[in-house]
Amino acid sequence: MSDEEFRGDLLAHCYRMLGSVDEAEDLVQETLLRAWRASATYDPAKASRRTWLHRIATNVCLTALEGRARRPLPSGLGPDGDPRAPLTPRLDVPWLQPFPDARLDPAHVAQQRAGLRLALVAALQLLPARQRAALVLREVLQLSAAEVAEALDSTVASVNSSLQRARAAVAAAGPVLDELREPADPAEREVVERYLTAFEAADVPGLTRLLADDVAMEMPPVALWLAGRENYVRFMERVFAMRGPGWRLWPAEANGSPALAAYTPDGKAHSLQVFDVRGGLIRRCVTFADPAVLTLFGFPPRR
Repeated sequence: MSDEEFRGDLLAHCYRMLGSVDEAEDLVQETLLRAWRASATYDPAKASRRTWLHRIATNVCLTALEGRARRPLPSGLGPDGDPRAPLTPRLDVPWLQPFPDARLDPAHVAQQRAGLRLALVAALQLLPARQRAALVLREVLQLSAAEVAEALDSTVASVNSSLQRARAAVAAAGPVLDELREPADPAEREVVERYLTAFEAADVPGLTRLLADDVAMEMPPVALWLAGRENYVRFMERVFAMRGPGWRLWPAEANGSPALAAYTPDGKAHSLQVFDVRGGLIRRCVTFADPAVLTLFGFPPRR
């Protein structure tokens, strides 16, 4: 296997670290260039090619993270708000981006999707860079503590200490570490398909039946986020009152989750909605209300 064949795996790794697909693409290029220059030093007796490449990528990411602001979702900036609040974009915030599953290596999609769920990636952004790296290498890529220590030029004791602090910090954000493995629940897509049908019909009662009581909606680049079914429903009523019916939605896959690309009634690209579905109900919808995001997923500006 050539190094190029690890591109999707490395892209997912750099995305977990940076929270940006655009920046991750650049860092994968830098990783492959460094690997090519250092190819004579690679010893297969010490590490697999994949582990060696991830070590290089991790250090490229750590350098890139120096002095950079973290990439949050709106829920990481403050308390939930009012569904009637102004929808003012915060262009000064480097928002977390969604990850297109189509960028992964088709032969290893299940393995590479591990640790890509939005809630987990958002929680990772709360960690100092080296703690973030230790957690991703150990929990997502499942390297040994010794391999992580070597990748970070550290000791096993120091790595274990970092992991303990990182796990505690991430646990405070919710049970996101439970989402490390690829979920085997085809019912997720079925729920989102019903959501698509109700949305295109402007059927608010139909949407309401698909929502958990504690559902949350986030809308970057608007800093507003909403908590609870009642607020979600009031916001959807506002959307249809403002824009009318006739929205069109197309299925997508983002961050190992079902997603929908949304177009306004006049055919303009509007947003990408990424869903967290559990127990047959939608628990969270992150709506990336930026048409440029759809470009990452190969959708046109008009349909």
